[in-house]
Amino acid sequence: MLQSISEEVHDGKPEYVLSFTTATTPPQLYRFGREYPTGDYLQVTNERVLGIPSEFLSPGEDASYTSFDGLRVSARLYMPSPAFHFPEPRPLVVWVHGGPTSQERPDFGWFSMPLIQTLTLNGFAVYVPNVRGSSGYGFEYMKKVERDWGGDDRKDHFEGLTVLEKDPRINSTRRAVGGRSYGGYMTLTLVTRYPELWKAGIDMFGPYDLPSFMKRLPPTWQTGFKLMLGDPDKEDDLKFLVERSPKTYLDQLQCPLLVVQGKNDPRVLEEESREIVKNLREKGRIVDYLMFPDEGHDVLKFKNKVECFTRIVDLLKTHLSP
Repeated sequence: MLQSISEEVHDGKPEYVLSFTTATTPPQLYRFGREYPTGDYLQVTNERVLGIPSEFLSPGEDASYTSFDGLRVSARLYMPSPAFHFPEPRPLVVWVHGGPTSQERPDFGWFSMPLIQTLTLNGFAVYVPNVRGSSGYGFEYMKKVERDWGGDDRKDHFEGLTVLEKDPRINSTRRAVGGRSYGGYMTLTLVTRYPELWKAGIDMFGPYDLPSFMKRLPPTWQTGFKLMLGDPDKEDDLKFLVERSPKTYLDQLQCPLLVVQGKNDPRVLEEESREIVKNLREKGRIVDYLMFPDEGHDVLKFKNKVECFTRIVDLLKTHLSP
């Protein structure tokens, strides 16, 4: 996957520098456009996944589908490598990107891909749909999620799961869902609106009470979120935000949940995640809370990623029995 490209001119000849990555290879830098010893390009870096043979990693495959209203939704399915000889069908993890106007792509430099590969190495199939609202498919597609969080985007996810149920390699009775930010919101939406579908959930700093989330945002961000979600100070918008909040359906949650949060998160405040953990525990639900005091709206530090990935795998192994 081409990540970026820049151009310089030397002796009247253009030279380009680009970054390229795949689902199984870290980003590499290349120079091309002039004469190099290897031909018309020069590989500048040689980044590798240390200690893991390339045949153990999953390149992924196209799993696009037509949604409930005829909209074509791009998706990829990452199956465990055949080198492990895992018996099929495999348990499934649905991973939801943030944004919502972002996307999942076969990019090893992105947070999700090392996690996806970690899951496939442990025997899980991983499904990553780019439902309506995702970027990369045109402005019209991206705008379909505006003022409709938890609406047609949620239905896209449900439709994708019904398609996957026909795949004999997938065991749909052992299924989990997870995601970051908006992906955390969608995780909470799916596990509360379709509680019978899931054996486990991973909510990474996802808002669960939309009116409260909106009011906790920094003032400089509120205008944009009011345009995308609605204004909690307006009666009709407030009713909509309550109706689309996972908090409204919290009593329906059945599966164990892992909540991950950064203490210094300026978007989804730690108070938001701590509140959902408190409410769920009061209801007798199984919920684990992983809070990093040195992270913001992400998990970036290496030691924290190791702990985060380990806790996610442990949760899934416990409740999906890979």
